[in-house]
Amino acid sequence: MTSHDILIWSRRMLVMTRKEFLQLLRDGVLLIFIAYAFTADIYLAASGVSLQLNQAATRVLDQDRSGASRELLGRFQAPYFRIDGALASSREGQQLLDEGRAMLTLDIPPQFEHDLQRGQPTAIQMQIDATNSVLGFLASSYAAQIVGGFGLEAGLHQAGLSGGRLTDLPVIENRSRVWYNPNQNDAWFMGITELLTVITVFAVLLPAAAMVREKERGTVEQLLVSPLSPFQIMFPKVISMTVVILLGSGLSLFAVLMPAFDLPARGSLVAFFGLTALYVFTTAGLGLFAATLARNLAQVGMLTILILAPMLFLSGAWTPPEAMPVWLRDMMYVSPLHYYIDIAFGLLLKGQSLRALLPTIGGMLLLGAVVFGFGLYRFRRQFG
Repeated sequence: MTSHDILIWSRRMLVMTRKEFLQLLRDGVLLIFIAYAFTADIYLAASGVSLQLNQAATRVLDQDRSGASRELLGRFQAPYFRIDGALASSREGQQLLDEGRAMLTLDIPPQFEHDLQRGQPTAIQMQIDATNSVLGFLASSYAAQIVGGFGLEAGLHQAGLSGGRLTDLPVIENRSRVWYNPNQNDAWFMGITELLTVITVFAVLLPAAAMVREKERGTVEQLLVSPLSPFQIMFPKVISMTVVILLGSGLSLFAVLMPAFDLPARGSLVAFFGLTALYVFTTAGLGLFAATLARNLAQVGMLTILILAPMLFLSGAWTPPEAMPVWLRDMMYVSPLHYYIDIAFGLLLKGQSLRALLPTIGGMLLLGAVVFGFGLYRFRRQFG
């Protein structure tokens, strides 16, 4: 290839890329959707979604009405629990659980304090609405810790080991250290996860929508009879959409997550944006594949959902890999988002170096090359 051929090839790529940007700027609805996804959607996900137990509605049936029962109930405090009032009967508590007006009910039996003082075993009935299994498990765990701690103190007091005498006993002290997110701020996890999901959605949707729009307007036939190659028709769409996604990602980080939620971004942001561009390029192959199957934008939307659903479920963002069956855990390695999530959290929260992320980057490159190559093959086969 001579220098003249290279100049012509580069000029064609530049003109086609400019055309894609102009078409995107003229689509006001799409621009509003992109702006919303990278700003308001990220903010709502980071501020409105929490994985922690917070202000669980608790109702109590205190049949003892003693100092010991009041001491125990006084430990069910915010931020985990909220005492919403007393119950007249256990049947009322069951009705409130059925109606979703209470999440936890406590039934303290008569003679509760009397049995404790005499060293006799006693029991508390606790009923939990576990419709949301995660919150139900947390409520059960925290309540069990509270009741267990109260029972231990009562037992030590009964044995005469309370007060200063406890300091003479051997004690195993548990000191926990939480890494990378010491305050266990859900906003960091939820915000980054939503950002990565939005990037994935647009990486698949935008190139496919741009290509199908050419089909709907009938301009794809005009492009095919021009001197342009299928690569020169397709690749500028990927370039323009990658630039838009990178700009949106920067907007999310610098205008939403960092100022509003104090996201630390401990690693290299240059590496993050570079690998994001690489991820968008490789994932765009799925969009090109969808474009070869779809005839209109509505079909593109449905195919995008079919592509994204397995990617999200197999990424490890919503379900820990350790909780998956072995056969499903092995399938995670065919999800590009699985690698990208490890890279993004490693750079933004852990501050990992590129050397530490090389195995993950290599996996994403290998899978991305296969995906992009397949999408390009389908495109050439249909339009070439």
